[in-house]
This record gives sequence, C-alpha cells and structure tokens, in this order.
Amino acid sequence: MKIKLFSILVLCTAYLLPLGSYGFMAPPREVDICVYGGTSAGVIAAYTAKQLHKTVLLVSPEKHLGGLTSGGLGYTDIGNKYAITGLSRDFYRRIGAHYGKLEQWIFEPHVAEAIFQQYIKAAGVEVLYGYTISKAVKQNGYVTEITVDGPAAQVVKAKMFIDCSYEGDLMAKAGISYTIGREANAQYQETYNGVQLLDKHQFPDGVDPYKIPGKPESGLLWGISSETLAAQGSGDKKVQAYNFRICLSNRPENRIPITKPEDYDPSRYELLIRLLNATKPEALKPNLKIDLMPNGKTDINNYGAFSTDMIGTNYNYPEADPATRKEIVREHELYTKGLLYFIGHDERIPAHLRKEMLQWGYPKDEYTDNGHWSPQLYIREARRMIGAYVMTQANCEGREKVNDAVGMAAYTMDSHNCQRIVVNGMVKNEGDVQKGGFGPYPVSYRSIIPKPEDAKNVLVPVCLSASHIAYGSIRMEPVFMVLAQSAATAAVVSIDQRVPVQEADVQKVQTMLRTNPLADNSPAEILVDDNDAQHVTVKGDWKKMVHGCYGPTMLTDDSKGAVPKSARFSPAIERAGKYEVFTYVPRLPGLDGNAHVKVFDGSTVKEVEITAASIKVEGQTSGEWVSLGTYQLKAGTGAYVEIGNHKTEGIVAADAVLFVPR
Repeated sequence: MKIKLFSILVLCTAYLLPLGSYGFMAPPREVDICVYGGTSAGVIAAYTAKQLHKTVLLVSPEKHLGGLTSGGLGYTDIGNKYAITGLSRDFYRRIGAHYGKLEQWIFEPHVAEAIFQQYIKAAGVEVLYGYTISKAVKQNGYVTEITVDGPAAQVVKAKMFIDCSYEGDLMAKAGISYTIGREANAQYQETYNGVQLLDKHQFPDGVDPYKIPGKPESGLLWGISSETLAAQGSGDKKVQAYNFRICLSNRPENRIPITKPEDYDPSRYELLIRLLNATKPEALKPNLKIDLMPNGKTDINNYGAFSTDMIGTNYNYPEADPATRKEIVREHELYTKGLLYFIGHDERIPAHLRKEMLQWGYPKDEYTDNGHWSPQLYIREARRMIGAYVMTQANCEGREKVNDAVGMAAYTMDSHNCQRIVVNGMVKNEGDVQKGGFGPYPVSYRSIIPKPEDAKNVLVPVCLSASHIAYGSIRMEPVFMVLAQSAATAAVVSIDQRVPVQEADVQKVQTMLRTNPLADNSPAEILVDDNDAQHVTVKGDWKKMVHGCYGPTMLTDDSKGAVPKSARFSPAIERAGKYEVFTYVPRLPGLDGNAHVKVFDGSTVKEVEITAASIKVEGQTSGEWVSLGTYQLKAGTGAYVEIGNHKTEGIVAADAVLFVPR
C-alpha cells in the first residue's frame, strides 16, 4: 500500500516541477488556438474561435477583461461607424441594449466589462487570469508552445497563436520582426511620420521652461527633456505618450473625494500654472477633455499643452519586464491623481477652475477592487510588427489600396506628443499629429500576419504591421475587435486547410466574415448605403457630403421641398422574415426635425414621420439609428425605403438604411 501511494505521489509531482518564484509547473495544456491578451480584441478573438468550433484558451495578464474598452475609454474613438462590422459592432449593439437603444458608443466601464464576460460565458471560453508570457518555442517556423507565468507556470501548446496584447509580447517572444518608435518619413514616403513640431496641443510662445524664469542655470522644470529638436520628419525610438482615460462621478451619492496621493509633488505641475497664466481659460476643457458618460460619469482624456499625458516617461515600457511595467503604470497613476488633486486644491489655480474640478470624484461603483481607479493604462502604441505588408499613410489617404481586406479603419492619423523640450528658449511639445479628412479604408490581411520566415502560425491583430503614423489611425478599440475576429477566422481556416497563415484562403475568410458576421450562423443584417448605386435610386439634385456621415458619403438637401427629390434604398432580401428597419440620422446642424419617410414592404406603402423627439443622439459619438418599424419582408418583392424632401423645413439627409432580422 505504501509502495502504491509513493508511486502515485511520484507521478503527480512529475507534473509539478519547481519553476522560479511561482513554485510549480502545472501540467501542459493543448488547444487548437491560444489567444494571448485579455483586451477587447482578445475576448472577441477567443469568442470567435470557440464559436467556430475550435478549442480555445485565453491567457490574460490582467485580472479584468476588455482592456481599455472596459478600462475607461467609454467615449469611443472611431471616426466613421460604417467601418465597424461583425462582433465589434455587436458589442456596441449589446451596449445599446443595456441603455435601451439599437446601439450605443458611450458607456460606463463596468457595463463594458459585464458584456465582455457575456461573450466568455456564452461560448464557454476558458481564461487564465494573471498570466504573462515568459517563453515561446518555435520549430520549423511554427510556434509549438509558450510558457506563461502566474500562480503556477503553465505550458500551452496550440496549432495557432493570436497575440492580442497591447505590447506584442507573444510576437516578440516568438522572434517575429517588430519596431518601436517613429520611422523617418523617407522610409515609406510619408509626410506625417517622424519628428513633428506642430501647433495642436502646444504651448503658446513665451512659456518659460526654467525653474527660475529666464535663468537656464536653475535647471528645467519637471517633465521637460534636455534633448534638442531633431530635423523635421526624422525617425527615432520615442513612443507617443500614455495616459489614463479617467472615469469620475459628479453625483454626491456615488462620489469619493479626490485626495492627495502618495508621493505628491506640486512642483510637477508648475508648467500648468505658467500655461494657465498665459492662456487664462474659462473652463477646464483647454486642459482636460471631459466627455460626459451615462449616470453622471466622465471619460476624461488628454487635451491641450499640459494635461493627463505623461510625456516622455514611457520609452522603456514596450520592452520592459512585467515588474518594470508595473512601476511605469504606477508612476502614471500617481502623476494623474496628483494632477486632479492639484487642479482642485492648489491656490494658484484660478478659483473657478478649482470649483469645477471639485464637483468630480472617484466613482464608488467602478473599479471596486482597484481603489475605484482604472487598472488599465492607455498603451497607445508599443511594439509594431514588421509583417508581410506594412500599412502606411498612403493606405489611410486612399492612395494605395489593398485587395485582401479583413477590416476597415476610419480614424484620423493621430499621434500624441512624444517629448517636451526647449525650442528657442521656450517650452514646446513635439510629436502631436492629427491629420484626417479621409473616409474608411481597408486594412490588409497581410498586415496582421508575420513574414513567413518569422512565424507560420501566429496572427497579430493589435500590434499589427503599420508605420507609426498609419498605426495612429488604425489603433482604435473597435478596429482592434474587428481585426481580432478576422484573425480568429483566419486561424480557423488555416487549421482546417492545414496551411500556414500566409497561405490561408483570404477569400474564404472574407466570405465567412460577410455571411456569418456574428459567428453564430444567425442571419446577417442588410445595410444599404447611399453610395451603393446598385441598390439606391436617386431623383433630383442632392448634395453629397463626406463629413459626419455613415459610410463614405451622405446625400443632403436644403431646398425645403422647393424641387421634389427622393432617394430610394432597395435591399436585396434573400431570406424572408421579419425585419426592423432603421434609417441613419446624422448629427447635422439645421437638420429637419420632422422628416417623412416611406416604407414599402412588398405590398403596402407606409409613411413614417421622424420627429425631433425620436432623434436622441445621447450616448452616440455621431448620429443615431432611428427605427422605422418592423415589417414582414419577402424575397424579391421590391421592398424599399424612400427618403424625400417633401413637407420639410430644414436640411434632409439620406445616408443609410439598415434591415435587422428579428
């Protein structure tokens, strides 16, 4: 009996080998697809793969799921919502359902995290929380296994790996080529990459950088680098600034006062005093971008010359070990909490700004296990893969197009400042770029896969292959979720076809994304956009606008019905059934508040009036989908929605019509 017991103990301990400070190595795990990173992209990738009938393990270094989407960025950055499809759009639909709308893009952090947990539970995805990658093994170009450290070190073997981390840690451990920082403009024939000294989020001329004004020998104020300004457009390894997207509450019953943080040092904020003396603002907005959220909360972002961005303190973060990263995150937290306290309590701050700041406090019902403060620092950019194709400024501006699109991006090319220096005896920020004016554009499949010589079974939808300035446009949370679904779909196709990711049938991936957008075989909704000449019939001379619309353009008319005009949206109904019909109403100055729309279901025409009361853009970053009712539609019956300019007293917009199966 003793011999048998001893044998059992030997067998058990064979799987519990000592490993560093974590104590033991757990038995190896083997799955079809391993997703690394508990970000919004990680959740969607894991959910997609499981829905497509593969075994999946999601490894999350964080204790919470959703990354920045559940970590404070509730005022969604997107640009044009037309670019967001599939499960990413479904996420905002689920947010909308929570708030009683079709979809919503402005939301509280805890609501977002609960919805990410919905995906995990619905698909039965197993998650390892609090595990970070320490090793990757590669054989013949394939990553065969990774080791992740946590409560017990764990080896994970998989056929495919998807790196959804903000840092690209799995990519780096796998030996995949990457870069950090800014390329010189000449490298990809760009104009907005590299060093850029521009006017946005900039100090006005005359702000003194020295501790004793006018005396360089006194030293520089905190936060100013002694480096000199390099040539415009030259490359370097500097990383654009990180910050927290701050959720505060102004409701007394849900508000915790902002108190002095540890290691508080008011000298860190001396530049803010000098800036305020130079600009004399009437509100906090020039220095804090306070976007209002449901239930009396905020999503506060960096704004102006001195704000929540901790410029120049994150250069080591992308390649740092977990302990060093935690220190950097903690430094950002203390800086930010100190800034909020400083604005509310330092007597050098104008009284009206202190009063405005003191109406806010930490929310009692958010981040309840982290001191009511977000655990997620905004990692705007870390490593970027140098993959099979590099997205550049030319892609953003539509001068170069790809034919292997697995998603779209639509945001302005956006880089936050990378350094704060002295120029001509004055303090200046360098690196901020915000260049837009272009519509949605395709993102190449080749930009989310490595070069074949680097790895054959890894996909990287977050730290994807893009130049610094192109990444600034692509790097939005909704786009990450779109590309994550595409990556998971491609991983499934690669497994089924038994080929490297570089040889996966991209057309099959595209077809699966189009015909099964929610990865659950539910019927796809039908979108008819105004630029779809095959399904839109226009009568009259409508104007075309490219800003503020859903999709590339929208039609507008301001003639107040003087000349009859109409735009008829005719869907291709392939599956008969009940559909709720919506029209997109943009946020447009002078828009008519009482538009009339005709809906033909194949047998009867119904006139629907859109009143000002039905257009509620609260919770939206742009326009709103307005319901025209639910209809039983049959295939091939000529159903349509017609938007006209009769009975109007303002601007009429014909933008897009949506048919949602019910």
